[in-house]
Amino acid sequence: MIVVDTNVIAYLLLPGEHTEAARATVAADAVWAAPLLWRSELRNVLTLYLRQRHLTLAQALEVQVAAEELLAGREYAVESAAVLALAAASGLSAYDCELVALARALNVPLVTSDRRLLASFPETAVALASFATDA
Repeated sequence: MIVVDTNVIAYLLLPGEHTEAARATVAADAVWAAPLLWRSELRNVLTLYLRQRHLTLAQALEVQVAAEELLAGREYAVESAAVLALAAASGLSAYDCELVALARALNVPLVTSDRRLLASFPETAVALASFATDA
């Protein structure tokens, strides 16, 4: 099991430059988990795609459903005290620290492409790019 940030989920389901790395990640570990916040974050990503006319509403809904199926049974509430302590110590947002808190609570890595998370939490965060199959 791994914790993934919302961008990794989006990269898997919305073709782009990071899709190969996301596919390699799911091939390496198909059991993905995320804090409950991921749903709203993905909705924001999909809203941007809708506004830019990269997706239709029907396509956006398909992506949301596929993501919900991918994470079914592995969406977690995160302890507020842990999130706030991490945010206070790191200077990162509570949103980012939810990911770290969950990964630590589950004792699994956090896969992300967020440079700030990678720099602030090298013992927890693993770069999505490390799963890419070509160099």
